[in-house]
Amino acid sequence: MISAIALTVAVLLVTILLALPLGRYMDRVYSGETFWATRMLGPVERMIYRISAIHPNREMDWKRYAIALLIFNLLGGVFLYGLLLVQGALPLNPEHFPGVPGGSAFNTAVSFITNTNWQDYAGESTMSYLSQMLGLTVQNFLSAATGITILLPIIRGIARQKTSDLGNFWVDMTRTVLYVLLPLSFIFALILMEQGVIQTLSSYLHAHLIAPFASGGKQITHQVLAVGPVASQEAIMMLGNNGGGFFNANDAHPFENPTALTNFLEMVAMILIPTALVFLFGHMAKARRTAWAMVVAMLVLFIPLALASEHFDLAGNPLFTSVHVAQANTSALVGGGNLEGVEDRVGVAGSALFASIATATSTGAANSAYDSLMPLSGGVNLFLMQMGEAVFGGVGSGLATMLAFAIFAVFLGGLMVGRTPEFLGKKIEPFEIKMASLSILVMPLLVLIGTAMAVSTAAGRAGVFNPGAHGFSEMLYAITSPANNNGSAFGGLSSDTRFYNLITGLCILFGRYWTYLPLLALAGALARKKKVPLGAGTLATHTPIFISLLVGVVLLVGALNFFPALALGPIAEQLAPLATTLTTH
Repeated sequence: MISAIALTVAVLLVTILLALPLGRYMDRVYSGETFWATRMLGPVERMIYRISAIHPNREMDWKRYAIALLIFNLLGGVFLYGLLLVQGALPLNPEHFPGVPGGSAFNTAVSFITNTNWQDYAGESTMSYLSQMLGLTVQNFLSAATGITILLPIIRGIARQKTSDLGNFWVDMTRTVLYVLLPLSFIFALILMEQGVIQTLSSYLHAHLIAPFASGGKQITHQVLAVGPVASQEAIMMLGNNGGGFFNANDAHPFENPTALTNFLEMVAMILIPTALVFLFGHMAKARRTAWAMVVAMLVLFIPLALASEHFDLAGNPLFTSVHVAQANTSALVGGGNLEGVEDRVGVAGSALFASIATATSTGAANSAYDSLMPLSGGVNLFLMQMGEAVFGGVGSGLATMLAFAIFAVFLGGLMVGRTPEFLGKKIEPFEIKMASLSILVMPLLVLIGTAMAVSTAAGRAGVFNPGAHGFSEMLYAITSPANNNGSAFGGLSSDTRFYNLITGLCILFGRYWTYLPLLALAGALARKKKVPLGAGTLATHTPIFISLLVGVVLLVGALNFFPALALGPIAEQLAPLATTLTTH
């Protein structure tokens, strides 16, 4: 466990050290400052504006900004949907895959434009290279950039006063892709390729078996090795919190995640931009101490849960222990614990920490079988999502949610002292609280109603292969993940059905737009307000009191909404072996 703690600390420390300069760099980009990056890429940016007839100096109010965002996402979704339907007639399809079925194409298009990347298909047996690159990888960039463009107007609404201008969506989108996502992805893809992640347009490889065998009445003489342009997709998949793997095995596949170093770097990549955006907020809103308070609050929430997940998986399966099967750790980070569904090159601790980071953010990637995690380790994954993925959270969207929680926290603080609440000099009044509350409560409603529908209908229950508490956990996870734009999944659930394609698709759409459009309205209201000076009753947003209140609000919403469901699923499953032991004795 000491080595697991060291791994956790190392990942978080490296992330913060990289996020500090990245946050400052992003501040210079979005403020339009002239420096080395804009001198290099400025001509490309200006050319994009000329070709697209964009006037970069014309800012938008929150309604125009929201409309531009929705239209852009709609066009991207329609394009991706059409591309998947007709991929069989398009080039760069060496395996001659047919078009994707309509239900799966709809679910995939909705999933990838919203940064969810929920997959009800196996990539290496469904998607052509063109679909992977022009369809999925492009949307990985654009959906991640959309998440950041959701955040930027909220920060401007807090920082500005007496205005309705919140920036220009097209400028924010262009600068995010051009100056942030493309350079980082290019560098990271080169590192991954050096470590062995493949990048090729060659056809699949056929390896002749040394020892052929019979299966299903046929003699198997060779194995097909799926290859493709993986590194380019893997880089933005991690940095953009997308998670849609090139292969069905995702990051458990050695062509996606071949070494312990790539596993470490991919964990850092998942939380790098979400952490840097907190520091960007500190620069843009002139509230660096508040930004550090939010980072501390995220760490206070994340570290205990991540270590708990690692502990339960390192402890192993108590049913094996009861029959004297050794599960001791034979080396620092691999070789022991609950090894079912775990790649030995990664190890139990590396897998559990990876899962915690993937579900704390909206990445949803997996380097192990989440269905094989110990029940409470899987419960940690669920709870990290059910807190609204505000702990680091998705690129842009995570900090947007945390700011909603922060506004709610100062509202509660104001009630305690009998004063009008303020957040960084802006009075928080009924409209702001309504918008923040709507944003926070949409996701729990989607998860609880969606899970109730899955449990109470024959179509929902038909997809479950495991009985009892674990089967319920699979259904709860299948609705929680898309409603939080995460995209990860437990196995053991047949999600490529009409019922799950429809319900997860609707959860993805409502979970993305019904959650964040109210925050854009909140940003518009805050931008019109003037800043008021701090008073004796103002709750300072950089103190331990504020951090405690913020952590308490996040936990309160998550625990009260979801604890009964968690008790019926992962908690009950974890306690079941203990109940069996007590009964037999």
